[in-house]
Amino acid sequence: MEIQTMSKLQKEALKESGTDFTRLGFALFFMIGVLTFSFLSNGGISNNMFLAVAALIGAYMAMNIGANDVANNVGPAVGSKAMTMTMAIIIASTFEAAGALIAGGEVVKTIKKGIIDISAFGANPDPFIWAMMAALLSAALWLNFATMMKAPVSTTHSIVGGVMGAGIAAAGFSIVNWGTMAKIAASWVISPVLGGIIAAAFLYAIKESIVFQEDKISAAKKWVPVFVAIMSMAFVTYLALKGLKKVWSNIIETFNMIPLISLEITKEPTFLTALSMGLITSIFVYIIMKKKLKKNSTTLKNNKKSVNTLFTVPLIFAAALLSFAHGANDVANAIGPLAAINDAVINGGISSESSIPLWVMGVGAIGIALGLALYGPKLIRTVGSEITELDQIRAFSIAMAASITVIIASQLGLPVSSTHIAIGGVFGVGFLREYLHLNSKVPTIEENESIIQDEKEHIVAFLKERKILEAQENKGEIEYARIAQLYRLIAEENKNIKSTKKDIKRTKKIEYVKRDAVKKIIAAWLITVPAAAILAATLFFTIKGIMIQA
Repeated sequence: MEIQTMSKLQKEALKESGTDFTRLGFALFFMIGVLTFSFLSNGGISNNMFLAVAALIGAYMAMNIGANDVANNVGPAVGSKAMTMTMAIIIASTFEAAGALIAGGEVVKTIKKGIIDISAFGANPDPFIWAMMAALLSAALWLNFATMMKAPVSTTHSIVGGVMGAGIAAAGFSIVNWGTMAKIAASWVISPVLGGIIAAAFLYAIKESIVFQEDKISAAKKWVPVFVAIMSMAFVTYLALKGLKKVWSNIIETFNMIPLISLEITKEPTFLTALSMGLITSIFVYIIMKKKLKKNSTTLKNNKKSVNTLFTVPLIFAAALLSFAHGANDVANAIGPLAAINDAVINGGISSESSIPLWVMGVGAIGIALGLALYGPKLIRTVGSEITELDQIRAFSIAMAASITVIIASQLGLPVSSTHIAIGGVFGVGFLREYLHLNSKVPTIEENESIIQDEKEHIVAFLKERKILEAQENKGEIEYARIAQLYRLIAEENKNIKSTKKDIKRTKKIEYVKRDAVKKIIAAWLITVPAAAILAATLFFTIKGIMIQA
């Protein structure tokens, strides 16, 4: 028996190691391919080998983004079983790449959000190139480590820490814009709190309006179209504001080709324009959902499971749209240091802004898709099922929080992180479940302990009475019957005490949000910027030493 068990374990280990080697092989093939392409396509440049190495690091960074950051977009949908893992990877990879290539940033500030003052580098581009390479590599290494530890962290914060640390190593602490860094630090609190509150609010609204109703079918027919319409309005607004900046002028020009339409061409959509687009879309979605529910209401059952199925298709759309917006908005920023290095190497100078070449966007898009496919499932499972148990309604509430929080924060000028919002949403729905359980009709630990105390007092009283009766010399039929009854009552009270203690033990074990996961993730968030900064500073001095000696 032991030999069979060992043989089975050995086969599983070989299978797992074989899978790991296959993943590593695909990753290395992509990275070497990017290195070769960059080297050959920029052969006439003096520092082309340096640019090729930077491109390789950019490919490594892109894969780490796919492995860690994209899980937030599809994790809740997978955890709720609205999508399979394979389906999630296909949808997320496709829409992430599409977002990066179709609507990705045309021009990206090389120093993300003004973290450091590039004038401190003077006219010498070499220290700047070394700093950007150190920033890119440190962010990639930190993301890789976080993925191994199954901790979803912010890609943006990783890059921010890398740029800050490399900048300090290159030109001192005065180079850092500490006001910007303070805003970024504030987002560590703002993002998860806002995300958690909004997700919990939507979950509670759905429970009150549908799940807690006796006639769930009628309630679902009335309210599901409303919630899905709100979701469509939020996502279209979010996508217009965050995902269509690059192609917005093209969209306006296309509409202007229609007779009788003359729209003003602007660089990007205004909030009012984006909201109007969302509102028009939501009206159509409401009508479609209303008709669909009226047609299919006979197949619905009066239970929560049946109501959950109504949110499956909206969740799939939400995952796709979140991935597209992430690809359009965050990917270009994450590979900004590679664009900065490319610009500095080709032009021989330092620019506050640099265009992102198509091949750099391609590295980001393909790298993210590949990283998600190869290493993404680990983080998808963490987000989807290892923090709290999710169903379609809870996952829908998290998706709503992801879009609405970004819209609110952008209009208020608050810095937020999409990763922190999504995880905050997961925390929010989990803690709401705990709150609802603790405030339900189920006895609390304190109430159960009070019951045990009362039962113990009853036993003491019964024992005293039994002792007195048994001590009597001339006992009649009534006394013997009472003694027998007391024995039964004492046995019942002991049984009740044992049962109540089990209830207390079960109640103590109920944690709808796994505390260990919460502690690990929050710790990872807090140390992301300083960890990436220290690593980037170390890498900068290493690269500088190598280049000077060369």
